[in-house]
Amino acid sequence: MALALAQAREAADSGEVPIGAVVVKDGRIVSVGRNGPRERHDPTSHAEIEAIRSAARALGNERLDGCELWVTLEPCAMCAGAIVHARIARLYYAASDAKGGAVEHGARVFEHDQCLHKPEVYAGIGEKESAELLRRFFRERR
Repeated sequence: MALALAQAREAADSGEVPIGAVVVKDGRIVSVGRNGPRERHDPTSHAEIEAIRSAARALGNERLDGCELWVTLEPCAMCAGAIVHARIARLYYAASDAKGGAVEHGARVFEHDQCLHKPEVYAGIGEKESAELLRRFFRERR
């Protein structure tokens, strides 16, 4: 999670919402990602999507079987859908997101009968640091 938080800080430094993600397989870092919708002019450029895309290229497979995704904020519906399609084995996220999250809040994507794959989910790892990073980012912009 420390590396995901470092990616989140890089995102904040470039004016993006501070969210970072890391894909790990067999204890080895495969890819990292950070939010970049403004910088890339791409509304799908969320940290999770960037990390998943990069991991798929690095592993030469769209299925990320056996991979873990570490992310600093509860994934939105789009990112939860990408996690399902990528077949991520385990999802670890730091802070919950009552407004935009779709794992324990909102759409609860993984709980639907139509969900093709359900990763193991572990929440709250690095929650305090991630939440503070987000609060500080938005406080500075008000």
